[in-house]
Amino acid sequence: MSNMDYLIRFVQQHETFRRPEIESLADLAGYSLEWLSYSDHSPFAIIRFEQAEITDAAIRTVIQRSILCDQIYELWGSVDGSNYDLLRQDITSRTQHLWPQYRTSSFRFTVDSYHGKLSLAEQRDLIESFDYMSFEGPVRMKNPDQHFTIFEDYELDAKLPYHLYFGRLIGEGGRKAINLYNLKKRSYIATTSMDAELSLITANLTQAAPGKLAYDPFMGTGSFPLACAHFGAVVFGSDLDGRSIRGKGSRSVRNNFHQYHTAHRYLGGFIADLTNSPLRTSTLPSPQTHPTDPTVNSKQLTSLQPPLDAILCDPPYGVREGLKVLGSTRAHLHEVVHLADGTPAHLQANYLPPKRPTVS
Repeated sequence: MSNMDYLIRFVQQHETFRRPEIESLADLAGYSLEWLSYSDHSPFAIIRFEQAEITDAAIRTVIQRSILCDQIYELWGSVDGSNYDLLRQDITSRTQHLWPQYRTSSFRFTVDSYHGKLSLAEQRDLIESFDYMSFEGPVRMKNPDQHFTIFEDYELDAKLPYHLYFGRLIGEGGRKAINLYNLKKRSYIATTSMDAELSLITANLTQAAPGKLAYDPFMGTGSFPLACAHFGAVVFGSDLDGRSIRGKGSRSVRNNFHQYHTAHRYLGGFIADLTNSPLRTSTLPSPQTHPTDPTVNSKQLTSLQPPLDAILCDPPYGVREGLKVLGSTRAHLHEVVHLADGTPAHLQANYLPPKRPTVS
């Protein structure tokens, strides 16, 4: 197939994340793209993939997990202003050679007016004005072979659109996941639990995927790790307050993963202060040596970072949660505390380490 431009129909929220999310997902799928048209003030954007040939299936791979993209269309026509004669001319010049392959397919036409409104009669008349394309297949409102949409982009309170688009639907984004991970439906949350939409967007920005390892150093009730696990990543996390991880009874971070059937991707959580993290670098022998080789000394070992593909978090800012670190200002708590039976207190399952304010 010939190289085409594509129209993205975004949701009109979290605008600063829309382009980075699409670029991240394209890169994850192994594609690069160019933005031909974009504005934070419009839900419509035009992109072009730099690969000479790209299939509909490949486009769907990029878009199907996007949280901020509603749909992506093969762009058949685009004109400034509200002149539909010019739009039909542009459609003809761009795509007339494609019409025969869709001649007998079932199809559906819809109208999408952003900041505008057309009556049902006006929509019907507008759709019928595209009969010059001579599609002969049956009209099917549900699950058609091809779905075409006429887009109108209006300025707020304007009488006429300032831009018109026409496109063939290729694929839809993954916004259904927002409802699946809705905090109101989650078994265990807290006052600072990150909402589902932003958690899933963040997981896309980090390119969470099967075979990758993601870590949240401020995991709380696990919103970010849950989102990464949804996309196939193996996850773990830590928090200053172990109570947020353990929860109580059937309400815990681990049970959240059971709720979403991703417990097999959850390595666990631990109490940690990021200013003194227990995570360490690792060492591996060079390819020419073996760690049991007596001729190998420590200088021949290559220092590596832990195999983390992503660190994502919502750091505490001291608004709803105070800024604290592990430790105590009381000298006697710097020593190991033993219970009456001689067992160190910090080995108890319900142990809560002391905390102190951060030093400014």
